[in-house]
Amino acid sequence: MLDIVTRAPSTQGPKAHALEARIREALAAKPDGVLEAIARDVGVSTLSVLEATPAEERRMIAADRFDDVWREISDWGDIVFIVQTADVILECRGSLPAGSHGYGYFNLSHSSPIHGHIKIDNCRGIYLVDRRFHGRRSCSVQFFNKAGEPMFKIFVARNSSRDLLPEQVARFESLWNRSASDAR
Repeated sequence: MLDIVTRAPSTQGPKAHALEARIREALAAKPDGVLEAIARDVGVSTLSVLEATPAEERRMIAADRFDDVWREISDWGDIVFIVQTADVILECRGSLPAGSHGYGYFNLSHSSPIHGHIKIDNCRGIYLVDRRFHGRRSCSVQFFNKAGEPMFKIFVARNSSRDLLPEQVARFESLWNRSASDAR
């Protein structure tokens, strides 16, 4: 059974089974759809929907590996950094900057268009996601908070033909293969 995080008070017994069935039905109807939209429609967390996708499309890395994952991706070149709320999808393309810990945050340097402060103590887990999105392969590293919602996502960039950058795909796949021991 899925570890379902709902916005409702109870997730035990038949209700949880019914939610799981609704998630799977929604994914079957639109297997390359927006996970946040499915979560909103069903009334569960985005992480609950992600964990209902086929296991070969996702791999979990423990949150305590945040620094290692960040450091590795910072060598990939320009990536696409996305923060999504119910009202805004904010995308920024640039190299992932170095960061340092201080005042309860992971503070990003101002050496890139991507800068700010991340409350990493709220990170529940990091997911490598390799799935189709609107008919095209999409590779991302998604950082989830304790409520089961994405804090932010880092996507392998695309070229002018909208193809994934091969050198970044190779690095993503290397991270994927090395994270096998953390897989769920």
